[in-house]
Amino acid sequence: MAMAWIWTGMAVVSVVCGAVYGRMEAVSAAALEGAGQAVRLCLSMAGMLCLWTGLMEVMDRCGLSRRLGRLFRPVLRRLLPQASRDPETLAAVTANVSANLLGLGNAATPMGIRAACRMARGTEGVASDELCRLVVLNTASIQLLPTTVASIRAVCGSAAPLDILPAVWVSSLLSVTAGLAAAKLLERLGRRRT
Repeated sequence: MAMAWIWTGMAVVSVVCGAVYGRMEAVSAAALEGAGQAVRLCLSMAGMLCLWTGLMEVMDRCGLSRRLGRLFRPVLRRLLPQASRDPETLAAVTANVSANLLGLGNAATPMGIRAACRMARGTEGVASDELCRLVVLNTASIQLLPTTVASIRAVCGSAAPLDILPAVWVSSLLSVTAGLAAAKLLERLGRRRT
């Protein structure tokens, strides 16, 4: 809801400034041009997102995502020991992490929601430490292939849309490390207070 107010405020300020400075034609032209570019971007990205989401579905059906998930289970069992005791929750978490690794945030969201709902059972409306760690993992997700960003770069005319890989790997590894460290620190501080 806050974003709706921000966008509405920006549009109102633009129209008011255009009217005050006598540049309503320029404001109208910019609005129409921006709307056209947004539609072109959405249509161009739809193909790329369908490709990667379809690839995720193929990986899921042929069992590759389960195998990829098995690689992460030892780490996830250390990070989320309670969730690891429930096979369905662990499967949802590993599918979520696998989709995030491929940069498929849209495909990862349903699995993350399923895992969070299963982890929230019996918590009486208060997020557990593990649920907070899951949110941190999703927010700062490590990406091996940033497909959404690469597709945006390709649509905008980048000659090498995946040349950002080293920077993405370093920044996502640092963000996950910092997020998990902060979550552990806040966990310990919360235990001291109680």
